[in-house]
Amino acid sequence: MDGAAELTGARYAALGTTDPGADGLTEIRTGPPEPPTGVLSVPIHVHDEVFGHLHLAGKRPAAPFTAEDEQLLHVLAAQAGIAIGNARLYETARQRERWIEGAAAVTTALLTGERAADALLTVAESARALADADAGVILQPTEAGGMEIVTASTFEDPGDIVGTTIAPGSPVLVQLLGGEPVFIDDSATDPRMTTHVRHRFGPSMMLPLQTEGRLIGTLALPRRPGDRPYTAVERSLATQFASQAALALVLADARHRRERLAVYEDRDRIARDLHDLVVQRLFATGMLLESAQRRGGPADPAHAAIGRAVDELQSTVQEVRTAIFALQQPPAEAPTGLRGRVLRETAAGFAGRPSTHFKGPVDTLVPDRVATRLLAALRRALAAASPDPGAARLEITVDVTNPLPDGRDAVRLRVYNGRGTTVSWRSPL
Repeated sequence: MDGAAELTGARYAALGTTDPGADGLTEIRTGPPEPPTGVLSVPIHVHDEVFGHLHLAGKRPAAPFTAEDEQLLHVLAAQAGIAIGNARLYETARQRERWIEGAAAVTTALLTGERAADALLTVAESARALADADAGVILQPTEAGGMEIVTASTFEDPGDIVGTTIAPGSPVLVQLLGGEPVFIDDSATDPRMTTHVRHRFGPSMMLPLQTEGRLIGTLALPRRPGDRPYTAVERSLATQFASQAALALVLADARHRRERLAVYEDRDRIARDLHDLVVQRLFATGMLLESAQRRGGPADPAHAAIGRAVDELQSTVQEVRTAIFALQQPPAEAPTGLRGRVLRETAAGFAGRPSTHFKGPVDTLVPDRVATRLLAALRRALAAASPDPGAARLEITVDVTNPLPDGRDAVRLRVYNGRGTTVSWRSPL
């Protein structure tokens, strides 16, 4: 523009685009803030489309523009079109490189062992940064037929965004569930947007996370109100990113399932070995000791020692069986039975060597309401025992074999801390 004004003697020059903001450009002026009359204007073509116009006005000294001025302006407009086209190609190449690198980084992260929730957040955070968006949001289908925001990456606390639901029947939902991307110029005014957080955002794109006909969810990338809309190139690159991220999520989930299956199989093998070898040998040794104790009689000096050895073996058998049960629990999920919940609480709440025993069918007899109170009592006992340096070995017993004096079934919790202190809790069933 400066060159055009200098060569033609114009006091005013301006470059205006036909689609302000599409390339991050708006009208640029030099000279007086208000253009005088007698404007000379020529179009700027970029790849056979009109990008905008180059305007000149206020020729010095006061005179009309000549044919030579117009011809010179056409030459300058042609050069500007070439320069803008090259800049577009360069910026497109840079954007494509960033999105490709971002997609590769996300794929690597997802395939190196992230949990499901962390994987979704990784996709949301990476897409937000690549798209220069105000937020990266993941929505997943609900049982009611809608979609719910399950993960959000924002510059601020996303707590008021997570949990937002798109109700079934929403126009935008029809497109999303059908695997179609949705592009929005202004979230606050678009009638397809119905959530309460729509007023916080401006331009947005909502991209299906879909692979091989399987819809995992939707990636939404809203910008701030007043920000420029996404260009066609940005929409295309983000759509490709969403497709690759969906494939990576499916592969990561399959790998995670295979690893979990391998863990289950390994635990089952260890549990079988413990039961078939260790428990059987301990039981056989105990039988031999009991036989020797009976043959020797009470007068035998070793009678008491053998009796203590038998008791220790029985206790060890109980501990091994408890360990076998713990091995059979899913490692990454909360146990549902009382046995598993007691073992999980004990392992998490005590740093020493807890010895846990169960008497009777605790999983079937103890209802949830009683189990909740028992676990609360166990947590209090563990908290009291943990600071005690003498509580290196904790003995925990859950017993459902002793009824109350009135005959009602009951469960009893006994926690012995190794220094003579016993916590006892009991409740009817």
